[in-house]
Order: sequence, then structure tokens, then C-alpha cells
Amino acid sequence: MNTALWIVTIILALAMALSGGMKAIAGREKLLENPRMAWTGDFSDAAIRSIGGIEFIGALGLILPAVTGIAPILVPLAAVGLAIVMLGAAVVHVRRGDGAQAVIAPLVLMLMAIFIAWGRFGEYAF
Repeated sequence: MNTALWIVTIILALAMALSGGMKAIAGREKLLENPRMAWTGDFSDAAIRSIGGIEFIGALGLILPAVTGIAPILVPLAAVGLAIVMLGAAVVHVRRGDGAQAVIAPLVLMLMAIFIAWGRFGEYAF
């Protein structure tokens, strides 16, 4: 089980770090050039950068506490936070009418985050 959790954690952390980093660094106009990022037209540049920062910090929160052994309870908390962010992403795509294909990725990432939170919460006592 621990191996599966690590594999899913690494995949999710990479996805969130890349996606979040792109949103935090690239401007809104640059993101709008990508048809899959059409949703960015509905948000301000500051909101998009904030979402990107949250995703990137969440990715760090999935890995660093577990690797360093410092405050490892942050791993499942970061996973819960990322699950909420991905639920929000799915809602945005549904409301925009982007179709099922646009909703699948955030839902899969959300399920991965839930799996990590479920698997890691039992490991750490409060």
C-alpha cells in the first residue's frame, strides 16, 4: 500500500507542480492562447496566479513533509486541499459547459488526492 501511495503522490505532485507553476508564472493572456485553458478568460490574472500558487504549494506539501519527516501530518492535509481545488476546477468546467472531457482530468486528480489523504491520515496521530 505504501508503494502505491508514493507512486500516486509523485504523479499528483508532478502534475500539480507543473500545472501550478505554469499558472503562477505565465500571464493570463499567454494561458488564453491554449484552447484547453479557455476558462482563464473568466478569471483575473491575480486569481489565476493565486490558483497556480496554491497548486504548486500543494505539490510541495505532498512531498516535502514526508521526505524530511518534519510535520508529516501536512501530507494528507495538502492532499485534502488539492482535492478541494480540483473539485472547484471540475465545477468551473461544468458551469462553462466545457464537456465531459474537460471535467475528467480534474476529477481524476481529485480522486488521486482523496486516495492519498485516505491512505496517509491513518499514519499520523494528532
